[in-house]
Amino acid sequence: MAFEDILYEVEAGVATVTLNRPDRLNAWRGVMEAELRQAMRLAADDAEVKVIVLTGAGRGFCAGADMDVLQGAVSAGGTGGGAPDAFDPASRPDFRLQYPYFPAVPKPILGAINGACAGLGMVMALYTDIRFASEATVFTTAFSRRGLIAEHGMSWLLPRIVGMANAADLLYSARRVDAAEALRIGLVNRVFPAATFRDEVMAYARMLASEVSPRSLAVMKRELWNSPFQSLSEAIVDANADMALSLKSEDFKEGVAHFLEKRPARFTGR
Repeated sequence: MAFEDILYEVEAGVATVTLNRPDRLNAWRGVMEAELRQAMRLAADDAEVKVIVLTGAGRGFCAGADMDVLQGAVSAGGTGGGAPDAFDPASRPDFRLQYPYFPAVPKPILGAINGACAGLGMVMALYTDIRFASEATVFTTAFSRRGLIAEHGMSWLLPRIVGMANAADLLYSARRVDAAEALRIGLVNRVFPAATFRDEVMAYARMLASEVSPRSLAVMKRELWNSPFQSLSEAIVDANADMALSLKSEDFKEGVAHFLEKRPARFTGR
């Protein structure tokens, strides 16, 4: 499938989705939004894909909404348009909306945040499961400096990642946050040198794709994203049901067998 605003490639069980408007620091527009959703659908439906990496071409990850789009919204008095169809109709209603559909993708999404990450770009980064930053990466929520608000669930998600006080600071001030501070406050999991950034991220992605059960990853992802909506007892009840099914799975049998036989795992996701 040919895309205009993104690149899509699959290698060694890893689908890499690259936001590809480097001359605009991968600024967000409608074409990119639609194509990213299509790419996530391709990856979700491809049995060969075990892990998804989301990154940006050139110096930026995503600089937020394209300023031409924002200027058009000023002229039109709003952006208009409706939300697309639910990514997964069986997922929580919260994850069937326009932007927060990444949790409904049944495979880990790694955010490879290679450079400038602002506004809507930061929203998308927060919905990834694990975030890696280059030493050159700079974050800003940006919204308060555009007369906007914490959009697309950021006011719900950001405090759960960095805590309420840090979230308030980042949202109210829209100040620039470098990679070192992002790591310190828990906004990202790891920071890598710019020169080796892609190699480090892909090594982690290939490890997940080759060494762990795709079935386990899908179930754990669902558990993690559902947990904020559950009590402890509800989470335990769901986990007990999932464990009973896991004990009957082919991947459980393979997990025990490869450990006892001291050989690489051959998980099937079943």
